[in-house]
Amino acid sequence: MSAADNRPEPWHAALHRLQREGRPHVLATQVTSAGSTPREPGARMVITADAVYDTLGGGTFEWQTIEAARGRLAGVDGRVEAGMRLEAFSLGGRSGQCCGGFVNVLLEVFPGSAATLAIFGAGHVGQALVRLAAPLPWRLLWHDSREGAFPEWAAETPRLECRPAPDPAAAVAALPPGAHALVLTHDHAEDRALVDALLARGDTASLGLIGSRSKWASFRRRLGEAGHDEAALARVRCPIGTAAGGTGGDKTPYAIALAAVAELLPLMGDEARPEQRGLDPAKLRAALGDPLRDDPHAPA
Repeated sequence: MSAADNRPEPWHAALHRLQREGRPHVLATQVTSAGSTPREPGARMVITADAVYDTLGGGTFEWQTIEAARGRLAGVDGRVEAGMRLEAFSLGGRSGQCCGGFVNVLLEVFPGSAATLAIFGAGHVGQALVRLAAPLPWRLLWHDSREGAFPEWAAETPRLECRPAPDPAAAVAALPPGAHALVLTHDHAEDRALVDALLARGDTASLGLIGSRSKWASFRRRLGEAGHDEAALARVRCPIGTAAGGTGGDKTPYAIALAAVAELLPLMGDEARPEQRGLDPAKLRAALGDPLRDDPHAPA
């Protein structure tokens, strides 16, 4: 291993990687400074729930910046919301540092992928699904119980995480809350075990199963015998894609995947954005100065 391999990841590399992976993070940028400060405006660091990349100079001020960023990442009821916030630090007051300067730091929160789609099965339909879903702002968790099932191109697909899954129950237990799930493995018994585990978990946002109506009739009866009530069973979409108009009789993998993704779009869509986004203009002018007020040539 070379010495370069041991160097910490700089903020710009971490930012690129985290955005590509669709993971929540905060970009902290020092935008103003007055007096003696550890770094100058333009210094940046990237913060996640469990890691920090680069530095704004260290000390209590940096620790407070990290705490403020992680407070934003914690969100409300576990939901991270995108947005910006300006944090002001009096280094001799709020931060208790002897340099005594004053710093404003802009925190930009990136909540990561809007939704998570768990795909069980890396066969022809699964591969077509991943290719169709890759350009969308979803985090993709791809599972298969077979060794060597994932294609080589999967390693280069943004926001995709391949998860070998020999144990269906363990694979389902590892999903994040509120994930959408599609079950389309190579084996009917494995499909049924996955649907059973997903229904038992009870917190999936949606659940689709590949197959015919006769397959679902058989599954429905056996899942009912296993203790799942009618309300739970009614949440399973089988065949997948019918809510989007189906495939028109085309049963090729691409057609099935296309109908399934079209069906998911309204289920996984973003909530409406608020009218006011970004920083409050009055607070921004107060922190950075009003360009009209400070321009001697501006009209009174």
